[in-house]
Amino acid sequence: MLQRIRVAAVALATAAGVLALAPSASAAAKAPSISDVDLSPGSPVVVFDKPVAVTFTFTTADAKTAELQLKPPGLSVGTPVELKPAPFGLRTKWTGTKSFEAKDAGKWSFLAIAHGDGEKSVSGTFDIQKALVTKIVDFGASPGEVDRGDLIRVSGRLLADGKGYAGQSVAITFREKGADAYRGVTTVTTGRDGWFATKVRARATGYWRAEFGGNKEARASVSDSDRVDVRVRHDRDSRIAGFDASPEPVDKGARLNFTGTLQAEGWRALPGQRVSIFFRADGSRRWEYVTSDVTNRDGRFWASATAESSGWWRAAFAGTEGVRGSVSDADQVTVVEPTPPPTAEKSVSRVIKFNAYPEPVKRGKYLKFRGKLQIDDSGSWEGYAGKVALYFKPVGAHKWQYVKTTSSGDSGKLYARVKAWKSGSWKFVFGGDDDFYGDSSRRDYVRVTR
Repeated sequence: MLQRIRVAAVALATAAGVLALAPSASAAAKAPSISDVDLSPGSPVVVFDKPVAVTFTFTTADAKTAELQLKPPGLSVGTPVELKPAPFGLRTKWTGTKSFEAKDAGKWSFLAIAHGDGEKSVSGTFDIQKALVTKIVDFGASPGEVDRGDLIRVSGRLLADGKGYAGQSVAITFREKGADAYRGVTTVTTGRDGWFATKVRARATGYWRAEFGGNKEARASVSDSDRVDVRVRHDRDSRIAGFDASPEPVDKGARLNFTGTLQAEGWRALPGQRVSIFFRADGSRRWEYVTSDVTNRDGRFWASATAESSGWWRAAFAGTEGVRGSVSDADQVTVVEPTPPPTAEKSVSRVIKFNAYPEPVKRGKYLKFRGKLQIDDSGSWEGYAGKVALYFKPVGAHKWQYVKTTSSGDSGKLYARVKAWKSGSWKFVFGGDDDFYGDSSRRDYVRVTR
């Protein structure tokens, strides 16, 4: 009897343990989960002429159903979007699509809900934008009449919805007179406030315009056209202005410097052209080639040679396509035997780092000059306090003109300023003193504009 009671007790205890381990139906069920909502295309969605279909995608787990609501701008009630479920690994993928037109522009909001043993939701916003309307205004090509091969300036402004559109590529195109189509010439990027400008070479009479090809947020646009007439260029005259051989006089064996400006008819600078320097000794009729230089962007050239004998120097330009050659006025230079070394205990000086600026300078504005006076102190160059004169030689003149005197401090630094009235060359001259010989700085040519 006692044995039967013991077995029954064990059976009851076992049953009770099984019941305790078995979960309830409510404990076994899991709450649903939901992912973020992906949009394709992403926000902002730009609408041009046709509606744009936007696909909304998210995934859920442990959800029986799901829903997606879209709320238009300014409304408090959402509109449901039909969703299609599909297996996605251990989750379910839900996909819905809605088309948007330009009239739907604004900030929209969405709410995605997963229904199961409870609810789980995510929300967010996205933008619908109308494509920007662009316009190219103030377009022009100038000057309106040029010689063939001359540069013209094309400029304008790109607007998007009435505001300057910066950082955009604009094509400059050209249609020759009598032709049917425009062809691309170059491209330019708009700057601040949408302005753009560049220079192109005009080779035929015709019409210029700017074209914006549009992008993912803005519509394309084309400017009005502007006509430029191109003349068949005949040979133009040239001239060499302000030719100078210096210093004058010069010691035998010292260096002579030759400067000047090459100009084409209309008397504009002629850059990138070779100018040759010729010499004719006193008593001779023959000009001999010595050296040459290529003009810079301002038409200026600079060359040098060793002074051997007295005579005449001149510069010559052989000409180029569309431009006739020319020869400068001759400049006479006397060569003298160098002065014997002095017996006095003097040392040499030098004027370095001479600069006249700004270049060019407007007529009547101040022109500034900097330089440095140094002396040889036992083989080491040191700054020196002394009086230094400023000289000027106008274009076409043969002599230097004294302008003013300035003084350097112990550091040797020089500074002066005068008002500029004519184009020409400038230099600092240290006349020397009881302890040091004088010296002249390099020459610096400055063009004066009106």
